Amino acid sequence: MSSAIQQNYFTFRNWCILLCPSLIGVYLFMVPVATEKGLTIPVALMANQLKVGLAEWMGLILMLIIGVSAAMTVLVKTVAAKFFTEGSFLQKLFAPSWSWVVVRVIGAVCAAIVFFGIGIEQINSGATGKLVYSELLPVLLCVFVFAGMLLPLLLNFGLLEFVGTLMTKIMRPIFRLPGRSAVDCLASWIGDGSVGILLTSKQYEGGFYTAREAAVIGTTFSAVSITFCIVVLGQVKLEHMFVPFYMTICAAGLVAAIVLPYLPPLRNKPDTYIDGYDHMRAEGGDFHNLGLFKRAIAHGLHRASLAPSARQTLKDGVHNTLDMLFGVLPVIMAVGTSALLVAEYTPIFTWLGAPFVPLFELLQIPYAEDAAKSVMVGFADMFVPSILIATVPNEMTRFVIAALSVTQLIYMSEVGALLLGSKIPVTLLDLFVLFVLRTLITLPVIALMAHWLF
Repeated sequence: MSSAIQQNYFTFRNWCILLCPSLIGVYLFMVPVATEKGLTIPVALMANQLKVGLAEWMGLILMLIIGVSAAMTVLVKTVAAKFFTEGSFLQKLFAPSWSWVVVRVIGAVCAAIVFFGIGIEQINSGATGKLVYSELLPVLLCVFVFAGMLLPLLLNFGLLEFVGTLMTKIMRPIFRLPGRSAVDCLASWIGDGSVGILLTSKQYEGGFYTAREAAVIGTTFSAVSITFCIVVLGQVKLEHMFVPFYMTICAAGLVAAIVLPYLPPLRNKPDTYIDGYDHMRAEGGDFHNLGLFKRAIAHGLHRASLAPSARQTLKDGVHNTLDMLFGVLPVIMAVGTSALLVAEYTPIFTWLGAPFVPLFELLQIPYAEDAAKSVMVGFADMFVPSILIATVPNEMTRFVIAALSVTQLIYMSEVGALLLGSKIPVTLLDLFVLFVLRTLITLPVIALMAHWLF
């Protein structure tokens, strides 16, 4: 190790900057903790406590956020643009493309219908708009507050550079991803899928992922939490099978993560950075003269030497939070409600599921027609398939559909809407194609495990 590198980066100050915030971030986002309801992560636990504390006011808070977002967006896009500095945070927040203006307005209309109890039964139903507004958005709002404020602990102090250098030889050949994505993927898989999407989006915006890499991570590793897996199992009355159930999910998810990057639409995403160059190389150097572990430390300490001040870190956290609250919540309200309306009041998903009947029969899954009806509705919401299949008198079928609903991953009431509302370069058509591909890839794996278990 050269003395120049020792002198520049290997200082006590840089070690403290690398270790202290990073270890706190790892604990908050990735370390499972036991609660009365099962395993969760500290960020989710804090979010749940905030949700309980704000319960009485939550409906009003959501209405204000979504309403202000829509009103300010329309105002800025029409008459007030000249009052905002070009490229400023507020200009970026309230001046999206016109298509997103429409989505935010639709989200505000749907929120108002639910909040004020306007007599449109289809949107006010507990299976559509009210489900999104009263059940999903309160959880996401609280997660956004803590995740937005605390994500800089993972992003800004050298952890990603250190882990990224170490994991490159694993992540590149297996998943065609940079090593730093290992932290992102782990946070998504063990922690919470919504947190993983937010982390991925911020990394893409910062120039550390290409468009293809961001799309792969966002649509491949943003798994639902362990706690929600328990909820799904409870719905299909198979709580006693949690360990084999989660092992099945991990096996099927791993196969999908390896295969999907080689298929369109992910294969066709450009390997280009948002601003044209790789910030990892631009900011961190290569340190080719060092061994792997020392090179990883050098990258981490170099990033620590460039770490922002506490004031700038706080500012970044506030911007993250506001961006998610005002930019993403209206999108989830609009897209989630629309998808659930289609699932609840049209036969479209039943028609789309019909071609899966022969596949279930080929895989020797009992009650193939009932199983096929629940397959495509998972694109609207991942919990609906387990509701539909709960009355089928066969444990294997209920197991397969429950596991499939989790590994399908992309559902428009949360993950899909989050992806569309983020800067990750995916379209609605991309998400639908990926949903179908994930279904086709993971179903045989799940069926194989089911035949082994039952």
